[in-house]
Amino acid sequence: MLLIEDDSAVREGLELALSRHGHRVRAVESGEQGLERLRADPPDVVVLDLMLPGIDGFEVCRRIRAAGDVPIIMLTARGDDFDVVAGLEAGADDYVVKPVQPRVLEARMRAVLRRVGREQAELERYRDLTIDRAGLVVTKRGEPVGLAPTELRMLLELSGTPGRVHSRQQLLESVWEHGYFGDSRLVDACVQRLRAKIEDDSAAPVYVQTVRGFGYRFGPV
Repeated sequence: MLLIEDDSAVREGLELALSRHGHRVRAVESGEQGLERLRADPPDVVVLDLMLPGIDGFEVCRRIRAAGDVPIIMLTARGDDFDVVAGLEAGADDYVVKPVQPRVLEARMRAVLRRVGREQAELERYRDLTIDRAGLVVTKRGEPVGLAPTELRMLLELSGTPGRVHSRQQLLESVWEHGYFGDSRLVDACVQRLRAKIEDDSAAPVYVQTVRGFGYRFGPV
């Protein structure tokens, strides 16, 4: 974790207490030092005092958030609604009011890391392709991929069990909800459209692979 706090007593006390609980703490006394440390040694979480000399905590928070999605817990000397609201609007994830109890701060850190862990678990990355199952968003090299509803359902179905072969009939039942022996051309046409959007070369697919005589599976495997 990265602790940015200009009060030496608070900084040293928190560093000692959190280190005793097994945290790897990097403590600095200014926003400038914090931003430099962030670039050199990216932390799992930032604990940020709002009242800093030079670049204040609000601006540091905005710069950290613009650079990435590391969780930020702000420290405020007051339970002032203005400080809290301004800090949250700047991009902070949570806040703790001074004087800081180390066990309270540690609990907030664990909570925000759990939330981040759950959010990251919903993102599946396969080479250049990212699938957000919660948001129903697919991106390739960071750019959104526009998929029709059946194409998206096909991708979600196949990627749910990478490496597993799905027969055309199974895909008809799961994607189109056809409970009868349907027309497999629906599946093949949907796969062709999906490949045209997510593959670099649809003639040599990496993600939606054909298993001759059986059906399709999701790679890379």
